[in-house]
Amino acid sequence: MWAPPLADAPLRIRGLTKWFGDKQALDQLTLDVPAGSCFGLVGPNGSGKSTTVRSIVGLVRPDGGTIEVCGHDVGTATRAARASTGVVLDPLQLFERLTGREFVRTMGELRGVDGDVSAARAEQLFIALQLVDDADRPISGYSHGMRKKTALASALLHRPRLLLLDEPFEGVDPVSARTMRSMLERFRRGGGTVVLSSHVMDLVERLCDHIGVTHRGRVVATGPTEQLRQGRRLEDVFIDVVGATDSDTTTLDWLG
Repeated sequence: MWAPPLADAPLRIRGLTKWFGDKQALDQLTLDVPAGSCFGLVGPNGSGKSTTVRSIVGLVRPDGGTIEVCGHDVGTATRAARASTGVVLDPLQLFERLTGREFVRTMGELRGVDGDVSAARAEQLFIALQLVDDADRPISGYSHGMRKKTALASALLHRPRLLLLDEPFEGVDPVSARTMRSMLERFRRGGGTVVLSSHVMDLVERLCDHIGVTHRGRVVATGPTEQLRQGRRLEDVFIDVVGATDSDTTTLDWLG
């Protein structure tokens, strides 16, 4: 499904291509993310979602195409692009021997945030994310949900304009997930844009107002969530778009 380019897009991708050996992960992938949106990037396993996110943050070097973050070309203005971006990857990239407070403040300072400002913002984030009581414990003793919230705090500390989340709620308990969703809404109300990569359709349907469906390394459908759904469940639309078929279980009579 073709969509016209957006005049104001904090993330703009054109013709992104990536090969891993003889396997093509991205095939001329093109995408615009509207400013202020919560954009869900969905697709089957192996469709190119994670490769796209890692290309945006510079962990994967594409073989072709361009990526612009807030007007900065990721390939030629890497530092400026990264300064505009906050990232939570899956699996998480945390320093296990540091406490949550040490990790978040260190990441803030590495981002160029003044030490006093970093400390103050970290404390406010710990309060909002309900991490205050555990902020001075080593991350190695954190639960999965606490690790996710710590990663989110470090991604938000420098006030990015674009927040990239790769499976942010995977394995997170409902209480932590609700707290994290509240933080994302606050971030968007302040003018931020969220790109959320996930394969959980119900989650994307609840959180995202825009969606891009990837399949075989391309974006095959994109637009406002309600426009794509047209009154149907997002899961059904997704299956139609990627051309999935039901599995043949006729040979599994013994399961019955």
